[in-house]
Amino acid sequence: MGVIDEVVEGIYDDCRIVCPECGHDRKKKNVKTLSVTIGSDAKLYYCHHCSASGAVKIKSPYERLPKQKVVHIQSTRDNAVLEEFLSSRGIPMSAVNTEVITGNKYFNGSGELPAVGFVYVSGSERAVKWRSTEGKHFTQDGAARWLYGLERVSESDEQLVICEGEVDVLALSAASVTAVSCPNGAPQKVSNNRINPEDDNKFSYLWDAREIITNIPKIILATDNDQAGEALAEEIARRVGRAKCWRVNYPEGCKDSNDVLLRHGADKLAELIANPTPMPLKGVYAAQDYASEVKHIYTEGVGTGVSTGLQSVDDLFTISEGQLSVVTGLPSSGKSEFIDQIMINMAQKDHWKFAVCSFENPPHFHIAKLAEKIIGKPFFDGPSQRISNEELDTAIDFIDKHFVFLDQKDGVVSSIDSIIDRAKQAVLRLGVRGLVIDPYNYIEQDGTEEHTSISAMLTKVTTFCKAHGIHCWFVAHPAKIYPKEDGTYPVPKGMSISGSAAWFAKADLGITVHRTEDDVEVHCWKCRFKWVGKQGVTNLNYDLLSGRYSEQNGIKSSNTDGRINWYDEVDI
Repeated sequence: MGVIDEVVEGIYDDCRIVCPECGHDRKKKNVKTLSVTIGSDAKLYYCHHCSASGAVKIKSPYERLPKQKVVHIQSTRDNAVLEEFLSSRGIPMSAVNTEVITGNKYFNGSGELPAVGFVYVSGSERAVKWRSTEGKHFTQDGAARWLYGLERVSESDEQLVICEGEVDVLALSAASVTAVSCPNGAPQKVSNNRINPEDDNKFSYLWDAREIITNIPKIILATDNDQAGEALAEEIARRVGRAKCWRVNYPEGCKDSNDVLLRHGADKLAELIANPTPMPLKGVYAAQDYASEVKHIYTEGVGTGVSTGLQSVDDLFTISEGQLSVVTGLPSSGKSEFIDQIMINMAQKDHWKFAVCSFENPPHFHIAKLAEKIIGKPFFDGPSQRISNEELDTAIDFIDKHFVFLDQKDGVVSSIDSIIDRAKQAVLRLGVRGLVIDPYNYIEQDGTEEHTSISAMLTKVTTFCKAHGIHCWFVAHPAKIYPKEDGTYPVPKGMSISGSAAWFAKADLGITVHRTEDDVEVHCWKCRFKWVGKQGVTNLNYDLLSGRYSEQNGIKSSNTDGRINWYDEVDI
């Protein structure tokens, strides 16, 4: 890979930059002559000075799908068969504005049966999902992995209606509503109205439709009225942003759009689509809007967050989506290593995926450090047995499936807006649930007074976390700390962080990693919600060779009622 390709690979938006090929030879070294255009599959570049040009393929974080054979579709349709299938569902033939065919298909275990085929279209690609006209038997030709009916949607449309199945698309068409449906329906593994992180890679159709989703201002979620449908709606909203999503509320006894059409007619269905409930972050709501959530925590309790993979740390705090952890500590105290350990543990146990913006760790070195924690051996050669080639391949494969790196190769200082924009892409594309920004002092500020700038920056981060169900670990160094009389250093806490008291005020979790001569102390100096954790300190062992943290003796808790001791906080 050439020098230009390496730089362009780290760019995520259309821009112009200094050409790495000819810029250093020019008198005006800062003139941005290289234009970069981000396409759907590749990043195109052209230098208006030296004429260097090329394309860098966009790497997909998804597991590579096997190449599908070309599907040849015979556009045959027996209108009598189709009309009988639709009429039993209250759908008139006039509502069929997508490609629907009929035929006899072989269904495993049931033999050959008459069936209706829903044709999925994506550019020149075709796939057919077949459904038997009697019973519920399914098969398909090709791989239907994009939104059904998307070819009828334009970026200039005012709204996009997303439902679960092809029949619902036709039911909505009967109500003069253009809709699309998910190719694989709702996820089957659902807990507390949330999908299992193992199913994150089943949402690639959202990334494929990202241009339309980005440009259409209103997304209406007409998924089924059950736990799986609710989880599907929540996950789509998390990925595309809750602020632009609306939810359809079905009448009592109706599970989906087709039910409404059958029981109440097309006019009622159109009325429901015209009057959805918003899912934004701001607005005015009545207590009744939260009744189901209140009843859930009344009967089930609030539970805890997700395990860090270290029991003694879990006794102190757990990890919850939609929250901000501020992590501080003296230089070389192990802050970044501690976050890496938590990420590896959560990826292995709970299948979380992460976006990492680490300014002090180039991605190739960071991957090497993560590999050490996965395998439990040192990466570099030395007196101890190092990671083998086979083990390294295993580690890289695991990291590739669970991590993306927000690298900045164009030499431009990152702003918090650019980091959030790239993180949004990672949420939409990969379904990441964790974001690391490490550390703060590499981020470009907006030119206002430092306290105001930091406060505004943290507001943007917390808003992003809540909108997309992300947990963010934000590393911030403390102001200069002087040793005590005995030569040891006091433990820095939230009010010790340089620049602003907002680091303390806006954190949901406040964590200090403090290395002593004997071990590592993890301090929790703030916990906003008592069901997530409490203030206190626990001790861990650290293996210098592998970079792994391990258990020691457990928690030594202070302020176990969760109250903040302001004197302890300030007196450092």
